[in-house]
Amino acid sequence: MKNAITAHGATIPLIGLGTWQLSGDNCVQMVSEALKLGYRHIDTAAMYGNEVEVGDGMRASGVKREDVFLTTKVWRDNLHAKDFRGSVEASLKKLKLPYVDLILIHWPNESVPLKETLGAMAEVKRAGLAKHIGVSNFTVKLLDEAVKLSAEPIVNNQVELHPFLDQSKVIAACQKHGISVTAYCPIARGSAAGDKVLAKVGAAHGKSAAQVSLRYLVQQGIIAIPRTSKAARLKENLAALDFTLTDAEMATVHGLAHREGRVVNLAHAPAWD
Repeated sequence: MKNAITAHGATIPLIGLGTWQLSGDNCVQMVSEALKLGYRHIDTAAMYGNEVEVGDGMRASGVKREDVFLTTKVWRDNLHAKDFRGSVEASLKKLKLPYVDLILIHWPNESVPLKETLGAMAEVKRAGLAKHIGVSNFTVKLLDEAVKLSAEPIVNNQVELHPFLDQSKVIAACQKHGISVTAYCPIARGSAAGDKVLAKVGAAHGKSAAQVSLRYLVQQGIIAIPRTSKAARLKENLAALDFTLTDAEMATVHGLAHREGRVVNLAHAPAWD
């Protein structure tokens, strides 16, 4: 597949539609329109409360189920073995689909043994409810532990990632284990759009600052899942695949990372690298 990354047998399109905060008819419309435009990767989660609409949007698009890479996530309150499969089954019921392509642990939970959760994930995969398993918001230490404990290959780690946040340690750990990286908040919840450095780089290519932020990621083989509630933005985000940054431009963008760059830092977050 063009413009996709492969990890442990999973082929994941480099640009996907993130659906956090999308709801109702707008969610249905965005998912359907994205797929009609050529997106083949949709990201949702049980916690988003929009799996019904995501499934409806997929069907409304007319695109075959097997042509779409669909990710959902299990919330940290459901990581015990007795709760994990029930969460996945509930997600599938809402999606009205027999399987997802990737199931993720949405956030780590130190009160639940990781071995227990990974065992439940392996069972879900073997039962055909998910084709692949992965994690989200995992640090280097957690990744190393998960790889050691998991009976099934971990194909993805979804983390906050954009030009203002240095995640080189986590990226290196993922590469070491053959794990793909997905960037959420890839335009830093809109902050990239107003950045003068990104705008200057974009001007040389006839592209926007936000498109440069996305291009910076996908050019490194990092999957990006920008969220938008506007149909016009869907095409713009996908166009991040249509140009190439020079090595000097990549270095310039990389230089934007700073200590206060993190956008998402919830109370239950692990100790970041």
